[in-house]
Amino acid sequence: MSVGGPSITETLERLAPGTPMRRALERVIQQGRGGLVVLGSSSKVAAASSGGFKLVSATFTPARLAELSKMDGGIVLDDAWSNILEANVHFVPDGSIDTDETGARHRTAERMAVETGKPVVAVSEGRRVATLFYLDQKIELAQPTEVAAHVNQELQSLDRLRARLDEAEARLNRLEVGGLATYRSAVTVLQRAELVERLGTQVSARALTLGEAAQLVNLQLDDLIAGVERTMRLVLQDYIKPLRSGAVDRAMETLAAVPAAELDDTYRVGKDLGFPVLDDPAEARGHRVLAQVARLPDSVREDIVRYFGSVSKLLRASEDQLTAVEGVGDTRAAQLRTYLDRLISIAQEWEGYD
Repeated sequence: MSVGGPSITETLERLAPGTPMRRALERVIQQGRGGLVVLGSSSKVAAASSGGFKLVSATFTPARLAELSKMDGGIVLDDAWSNILEANVHFVPDGSIDTDETGARHRTAERMAVETGKPVVAVSEGRRVATLFYLDQKIELAQPTEVAAHVNQELQSLDRLRARLDEAEARLNRLEVGGLATYRSAVTVLQRAELVERLGTQVSARALTLGEAAQLVNLQLDDLIAGVERTMRLVLQDYIKPLRSGAVDRAMETLAAVPAAELDDTYRVGKDLGFPVLDDPAEARGHRVLAQVARLPDSVREDIVRYFGSVSKLLRASEDQLTAVEGVGDTRAAQLRTYLDRLISIAQEWEGYD
């Protein structure tokens, strides 16, 4: 558990299919009566509760919770979800708390979650589905088959987005080597990387409700998002001006704050990141290009970037010039020169193909 309560991840894991609490909620759904359960107790929960009755030594079991949910009021458990503390409770949270929910049960659940900071689950009588409200999030606990279908669709979309990201990064490589990079080409990589990150987060959250079946999803997800955040940071290191302490972290936060509907607006993203005119020539410092060199320590990469200052100067560097950098001996200089020559060759091949 995190300070102040369980994280959303921990909570969803405890509500995954096959867990005792999920079996309890499925029983409530099968009864067709609906329900409202506050998963934790505190003075704030008590202040927002009225009526009902307290239970003594009422150990939580799926059957017991389902039976108690047949009464009109809600249920309160302890923080460990091991004991049922109260039943048939009328919850009266602050009515001024904003909510988009239309049903009374779900409005109450969202307001209780906001006011108390505890996870709250509402079971819809009509739709026959349980919904978790917690930490400003609303997550439907759909049936595993339904969740799996959504996850598979999202993984396919993520696979296509990752392919587009790899394509944009390969193009940026060619443009940098050819001295034709612009801020637009850099922003395109950042946009696509941020899209991959966001969809990956969405898939991860949804997969948590799959229980044990989430393991295979997470393996695929890890493969699809591997290295994406690092790519974003390296592109920002290459193009942010000026590159001051904390600038990359601030730029990452700025990018994460761009509304989803505006993330495909290259001009908006470039402006938010403080880039000049998008079609202006842009000279990369060389962080990302050097990050692709096997077994090159970050400290040595930093020294090389400081020494040469740009990709164009780095590409023209001889082995003797490379060995002048601290940490780059004869063997590493030869390795770097071979790598840089290969980059130039690939760029030339693409030019011939175009």
